[in-house]
Amino acid sequence: MRLLILGGTIFLGRHLAEAALRNGHEVTLFHRGKHNPGLFGDAVETVTGDRTVADDLARLADSGTWDAVIDTCGYVPRVVAMSADALKDSVRSYCFISTVSVYADWSVSDVTEDSPLATLADPATEEVTGETYGGLKVLCENAVRDVYGDTRTLIIRPGYIVGPHDPSDRFTYWIHRVAQGGDILAPGDENTAAQFVDVRDLAEWNLRLLEAGTTGICNVDGLPVRFAELLPACRAAANLSEAEARFVYVPESFLSEQGVESWQVLPIFTPKTAEEAGQVDVSRAVASGLTFRPLAETVADTLAWDRTRTDENAYAKSLTRDREAELLAALRAG
Repeated sequence: MRLLILGGTIFLGRHLAEAALRNGHEVTLFHRGKHNPGLFGDAVETVTGDRTVADDLARLADSGTWDAVIDTCGYVPRVVAMSADALKDSVRSYCFISTVSVYADWSVSDVTEDSPLATLADPATEEVTGETYGGLKVLCENAVRDVYGDTRTLIIRPGYIVGPHDPSDRFTYWIHRVAQGGDILAPGDENTAAQFVDVRDLAEWNLRLLEAGTTGICNVDGLPVRFAELLPACRAAANLSEAEARFVYVPESFLSEQGVESWQVLPIFTPKTAEEAGQVDVSRAVASGLTFRPLAETVADTLAWDRTRTDENAYAKSLTRDREAELLAALRAG
């Protein structure tokens, strides 16, 4: 299979390219050349350009033909429409990486592919914010279907994507923090759960769908994992004892009283009482071949990668050690 990836050198695109190369496919990357431009060397063909520039897209379209394109970095409908239209005669199918943020109602227990979608107060906006992100992705999906129809379009809606090379510092925060040891603030109680999918599981499954010629819409996420499973897995990966890394579960009500914004400073944690406490139904993805590697493998591999990082600004938005100590002291003081 000849595969074109828009992006391909940072996170999901990187793992998609690696999976495709392992499976013997021919890979072309289209990106601006600003992040890891020589990552794959001569193993891939690289076309350097900007997807917002019509001439660059025309040059890409003229450079070859592909069985499928995977768009990993589309956020603005107008821009996605440009690439969709430019490539319509050069690719057989268009795979758009969307998000579960397209869904409007997260108060329900299971969010399926047929759940209501988000809308924008101003459909003309191109400003990507927490409020507009989901609605813009809905319009991006529509832009692809407008060109390729349902028979040539594959829409992937991931939840939290985690694993090595994750630049978001969300899941990795917990691995990094537990490896430091001491008293660790754990949100809620031992039954508090989170959903996330290993980027490699997502990439390999996504590739299998394209190999099979699958079209349509599919959610992809992991099965819910309790923090009482995740945090001990982080401790084991760091080779720490229970005495060296201690988990102090802090009630959701206390965190709310202290003004702790769960999703930002305590990543991947959503209070059970929040309007966004619903979970993603991944039955369609599992039925189509999605598999999950062991949690211990995801944690260990992510920790190994995290220990190679030199970014001084990593985890800048997460809970600081000083703030964590303040919260734990306040909890103990009653």
